[in-house]
Amino acid sequence: MSFNAEAVRADFPILGRQVNGKPLVYLDSAASAQKPRAVVEAMTRAMEHSYANVHRGLHTLANETTDAYEAARQKVARFIGAAEGEVIFTKGATEAINLVASSFGASLVEGDEILLTEMEHHANIVPWHFLRERKGVVLKYVPISDDGELDLAAFQRLLGPKTRMVAVSHMSNVLGTINPVIEITRMAHEAGALVLIDGCQGVVHKPVDVKEIDADFYVFSGHKLYGPTGIGVLYGKAERLAALPPYQGGGEMIGTVTLETVTYADPPHRFEAGTPAIIEAIGLGAAIDWLGQFDRIEVARHEHRLYQRVREGLAGANWLKELGQAPDKGAIFSFIVEGAHAHDVAQILDRYGVAVRAGTHCAEPLMRRFGLTSSARASFALYNTEAEADAFVEALTKTQAFFS
Repeated sequence: MSFNAEAVRADFPILGRQVNGKPLVYLDSAASAQKPRAVVEAMTRAMEHSYANVHRGLHTLANETTDAYEAARQKVARFIGAAEGEVIFTKGATEAINLVASSFGASLVEGDEILLTEMEHHANIVPWHFLRERKGVVLKYVPISDDGELDLAAFQRLLGPKTRMVAVSHMSNVLGTINPVIEITRMAHEAGALVLIDGCQGVVHKPVDVKEIDADFYVFSGHKLYGPTGIGVLYGKAERLAALPPYQGGGEMIGTVTLETVTYADPPHRFEAGTPAIIEAIGLGAAIDWLGQFDRIEVARHEHRLYQRVREGLAGANWLKELGQAPDKGAIFSFIVEGAHAHDVAQILDRYGVAVRAGTHCAEPLMRRFGLTSSARASFALYNTEAEADAFVEALTKTQAFFS
């Protein structure tokens, strides 16, 4: 049975609103997805019925909330094929990458190399750049082709005896390129390097099995996965987490504390200092439960059909350039309109109720790779419809007329 986006939309009250007198066409899910009613209700119920701090209380509310928080961890673990103790809650994917860069980076010395790619989000560049500034670590970048594919031959050449970490996107937030992370991980491990995968887009659009990928670390954020902001996930292989020193200090991450010494808890709690994002973790668990009712393969096919429909609707538009046309790419349509700044394009589209992203998409090196300062981006989610794809094509065609 094919996926029914119209039925899904009933779970998202916000999608029924109007913007500038037009039905909302929300095509900015790669930045942050809308939230189904199940997530809103789960978080509200936790606050209204049994909220307390977790782990250290002995009363009923504390026990109930702790159970709900740890149940969310179990849901995440099942969702990505991990063991429960390999799932760390962070405030987002950005913090998860910073955690690995800081803790793993403590063992690095001048001249050690980190291998990134030209398509990385700033969140997977800047934390490693800190190590270049502070420790003399060398950053190297795998180039991409004009259609947005990663150059695996160059990747193989760049791997060397000093490569300590390979950090790469599962799916580009600009190009939609889906990288061959299983092959990348195998090649990196053969060279003796560890691997971190930025899964912020990948985990939304593809079923993920971290054991099959075999990466040492995999990170993603909750708010792109139909969950709340303020919650993210760091998966790490048990032996990798056990070898990392703490990232932050405070309550919960300790074993014992005296005036002279501190011992640390085992993972995952070693990396969850202080009061965690309790309500947000419960919300993420609810998002994963909600998403679990759908066939992920059918959802991906639906999203790709929308992307293809837009491309076909704009075929022959000589005023338009698409960024990223790698085979089997995800449902992201980044583009530039000849003679128009991306910000102006986005603002005019908004007059027609169409919400797209505009700017560098936190990927300035990628923009420079294509000789650009900005682009616009329409990103498709499971709640988008063919009618919305057509509305976007119509609105973009009208928008272009402003600049012709």
